[in-house]
Amino acid sequence: MIYPKIPLAQSIIEICNAKGVHDIIISPGSRNAPLTIGFTNNPKFRCYSIADERCAAFFALGIAQQTQKPVAVVCTSGSALLNYYPALAEAFYSQIPFIVISADRPFEKIDIGDGQTIRQENVFINHSLYNANLTEDATEENDVYINEAINVAIARKGPVHINAPFEEPLYETTNKLSIDCNVTGLLKILRLVGVDDIIAFSTLWNHSKKILIVVGENRPNTIEQKWIDLLATFPSVVVLTETTSNLHHPSFINTIDTLITPFGSKEFTALQPRILITFGGMIVSKRVKAFLRKYKPRHHWHIDELRAYDTFGILTKHFHVHPNQFFKQFLPFVKHIESDYKNTFETINELRKVKRAAYLSALPFSDFKAFECILSSLPKHIQLQISNSSAIRYAQLFDIDKTIEVYCNRGTSGIDGSTSTAIGAAVGSKKPTVLITGDVSFLYDSNALWNNYIPKNFKIIVINNGGGGIFRILPGHEETETFNTFFETSHCLTAEHLAKMYQFNYFTASDEATLKNGLNQLYQQKEIPAILEVFTPTRENNKLLLNFFKALV
Repeated sequence: MIYPKIPLAQSIIEICNAKGVHDIIISPGSRNAPLTIGFTNNPKFRCYSIADERCAAFFALGIAQQTQKPVAVVCTSGSALLNYYPALAEAFYSQIPFIVISADRPFEKIDIGDGQTIRQENVFINHSLYNANLTEDATEENDVYINEAINVAIARKGPVHINAPFEEPLYETTNKLSIDCNVTGLLKILRLVGVDDIIAFSTLWNHSKKILIVVGENRPNTIEQKWIDLLATFPSVVVLTETTSNLHHPSFINTIDTLITPFGSKEFTALQPRILITFGGMIVSKRVKAFLRKYKPRHHWHIDELRAYDTFGILTKHFHVHPNQFFKQFLPFVKHIESDYKNTFETINELRKVKRAAYLSALPFSDFKAFECILSSLPKHIQLQISNSSAIRYAQLFDIDKTIEVYCNRGTSGIDGSTSTAIGAAVGSKKPTVLITGDVSFLYDSNALWNNYIPKNFKIIVINNGGGGIFRILPGHEETETFNTFFETSHCLTAEHLAKMYQFNYFTASDEATLKNGLNQLYQQKEIPAILEVFTPTRENNKLLLNFFKALV
């Protein structure tokens, strides 16, 4: 086997191998040559070459999102490293294991005018869980730092940074290891709910007639079905789920905005919960955040092994356990009490469904109508990736088949890497994958298509409304040159030539009939990745959406 001659590079590679870090995304460079040589010449690693470091990092994020194992990105020195930051921040807030390994100049070369050199140590300190600033030599201390970095990424589910200085010559190889590195194990902790907490908080539950559970982003099959079924039996408990929660039950309400947007102060006061229970990641719905921040519950409990965000400004208890462990210990001690809380929500929700159906039946072609057609047409048992901004918010208004796994980069809610993440997720999951994205998000991340690993059955649906349509929905919209240029970012671009350059099949739609035909053609593509671009009326979309919420009253 061929190894890099530099001992420090050998240590990094051997410890990654020992700890199961086998997916390595490498961007071309010279300073990282020792790492590139070592990783690519070891058959235990799956190495991917992606030139654009920002795309490479989001591609890695997508793989890690699916495998829940740390994925390493490797780059040369200088500004290359900074391009990892958006994906690293997303990994930080989405709790995804992620390892940055950056090659650096030796310490004495920093800030003396040497080329391709920046201050790389601790560059991600605000959004990384651990920073291993190594020295040039292969030492026991370096081994400790490398081990600790990888252990933290695994145990705390987030990004870490390993910065490795290499001096020239960089390309020399050997057929024998010159190091004997130390590998430390990872201590696993079984977290349990304390007996005193079970007694105290089950007592609160048993005296509460209004308990609201709001579920944020979750991986599919995270919560055991027996707990889902049991939660559905309590008349005092209402469960609100989001598109990204991947949690399904006929009695759970999964279109939060449709439900609560028409409420006035009287309805909000009547439905204000006494206890709010949350679990899962970031919550998309701005309306449910506004509701619970103004009409605060008396108690807010969050269930998560690692973190608890005080999203509503009233967090009273963080249970440091997995939700399944919490429900296993807690639910046997709670009682069914008489309450009309769940029934009230269900009655309102059924009325909303009737009015939604009536509105959609007369709706002209628009973003809203396109999402209705697209989401109802999706094949079962696929992975659905959704970009941020308008796309994920429209998706929140519809039911999605429970066999479909839904993902979105909600950690930072950025549009910058949605396509790259979706491609990485398709590679990591090996499932048929559809990405629904807005035009600005797609164009912003168009280098994502500069990728030799895109599965043949990968599909993209681009909603092209000529700009950032979300800004027409948000307060402050005026039809001015400033708005069109600096907020909406109006454009006349399409995906056609990108599709041709990157050898995607390309289809278009501009009304309901051509959309249905285009979707049929799209789903038939098995051997070549494909793009369906859907053109909708720029200046009508926001009016039709806002009128929808008015029609629900």
